[in-house]
Amino acid sequence: MALMSTATCSTTNALQSAIAGDGFAFVHGAAMRELLARHGALTDWARFSESWNHLELDSYMADGGRYRRRRHAAYAAIDRAPIARRPHQPHVQTIEYNPVNGGIERWFEPIDPEVGDGDSMLTILGFCRALFDTLAASTPAWHLEVHQFRIEARPDEQGRPTPEGLHRDGVDYVLVLLIDRRNIARGVTTIHSPAGRPLGHFTLTDPFDAALVDDARVAHGVTPVEPIDPQQPAYRDVLVVTFAARRA
Repeated sequence: MALMSTATCSTTNALQSAIAGDGFAFVHGAAMRELLARHGALTDWARFSESWNHLELDSYMADGGRYRRRRHAAYAAIDRAPIARRPHQPHVQTIEYNPVNGGIERWFEPIDPEVGDGDSMLTILGFCRALFDTLAASTPAWHLEVHQFRIEARPDEQGRPTPEGLHRDGVDYVLVLLIDRRNIARGVTTIHSPAGRPLGHFTLTDPFDAALVDDARVAHGVTPVEPIDPQQPAYRDVLVVTFAARRA
């Protein structure tokens, strides 16, 4: 089980080895922040994390749920050129990868330009690019998609971070970075082989806690979240970044 300690995760080589060897890694928040800081600034983190308070309701939920808010953006990383934001576009997944909400173009509200072009976002994307370039050295260009998610939990409705259940995203690599977690129980991340064999589990509990996944080799899911105090707001905020080899 690739549950890495804070000390172990303090080196990029150890993180690369975990993903290459096991197909995934969990990184504690303190170590993740240190790793990110090697790739840029986090000077706008307060503004970055506050932007989760301005996400829009996901209106595409086939289960009828009203527990998910999100924004979306796409970027390109080509050769050695800087990462560049692409024109706003739909998020598309096949039914093979998302049997609940796949098979259609889903147009989500765009990530705010100040957030999408800010220090924290570009640092996170730069970290991912450096890591995934090392793991897939023959990839000349990447298509990146970035998702801000807030999963809300109410007394009368669980929040389901992965309503499609245990799944793969149909990309090459995935980063899930915890931004905030307030008044919720559960939300356990589980990792399985494509055949369904359990490989590991962990819970993102503190800001900057992160999961990194080789999407071709493992499937992942997150258990529903519930409010601890039903009288208070309860939510789980994450940033999800996907990298897919760009072929056009």
